[in-house]
Amino acid sequence: MSASTSHAFPALHNAMWPGLVGKGPDSEPPIDLDTMLDLTANTQVNGAKFDGVDLFLSLPHTDIDSSDDDLAKLAEKLASKGLRAGSLVAPVWGGTGGGSAMGDAEERGRFLTQVRKACRIGQKLRELGIRKYGVVRIDSAAPAGEWVADPEGNTKRIAETFGEACTIAEGFGERLAAEGEICWAGMHSWRRNVQLLEMVGRPETLGFQADMAHTMLFTMGYNAPEDSLLPPDFDWSQTEQLHEAYARMASALRPWMIDFHVAQNDGTVKGEGSHDKTGRHCPPCDPNGKLDIVRDAGAWLRGADGKPTRAVQHICWDGCMFPNAVMLSPKTWEDVLRAMIAVRDAHGWN
Repeated sequence: MSASTSHAFPALHNAMWPGLVGKGPDSEPPIDLDTMLDLTANTQVNGAKFDGVDLFLSLPHTDIDSSDDDLAKLAEKLASKGLRAGSLVAPVWGGTGGGSAMGDAEERGRFLTQVRKACRIGQKLRELGIRKYGVVRIDSAAPAGEWVADPEGNTKRIAETFGEACTIAEGFGERLAAEGEICWAGMHSWRRNVQLLEMVGRPETLGFQADMAHTMLFTMGYNAPEDSLLPPDFDWSQTEQLHEAYARMASALRPWMIDFHVAQNDGTVKGEGSHDKTGRHCPPCDPNGKLDIVRDAGAWLRGADGKPTRAVQHICWDGCMFPNAVMLSPKTWEDVLRAMIAVRDAHGWN
């Protein structure tokens, strides 16, 4: 534990997928894994550093079909930079080799194949000693706009697919975290996320991955106005009303939360490249940011009794769809690490 921090846990991670997600031919070029790792490893705030990274299991970062030798080299590379691996994102979407969790048998088969491959990588990285905690992240890999044609039938199909994914994960000693975002079918509102998790009913294996920026959109009722917790003409100067709505939303999902992203949001939606419109991530010091990062992180990291839940062993910063100029600036990661340390100081433990 650094002298500049008051708690040893949770560990502080940086996400690698912002170098890929939303990048590509119709956007900005991807940022390679080595660059993302170096930006992370070289960041310091008063002697404190990032402890590790969360990985995206898709090229051009980490191949979902990596051999054991490939993974050994990855582990060696992370260790050489003083970093650990944490949570892993399974590439379950059609564009990365997967398929819709509410699709036909072929699509669902591709989804489950990607989960199996991701869990195998997770197990191998644990065996190599570079990964001691973290989950495999999934979502429904289907747009919310298609879900509305048959809400109950589609949710049931997603739940069945997730149940099969749980059985696969258990075979590798892994846990799955379903990330709720306004763009994912059956996961586009706080209430629908709870419904889906309860339908699967495998809390020992399937939990919720809470991203502060994405989940803030749930309070606004984007793509699910029936579940809004704020009025349509909400006045953003009413910070206490936002905090109360955010805490109410988080309290419904917190019992399921097993993976956590610290993030900021300016109250708008954004899509880029192949990524559908979802909650916009902002730098932690963005003057338009609506969240009080430290306070609102507590809605997830502390229980109703006010004590840290210790439900996660690490927290991760998600800068998804940050412009490359922002991503490549060392100051960005100093600001991020400073915010992460403040979250741990406020809600961590020893």
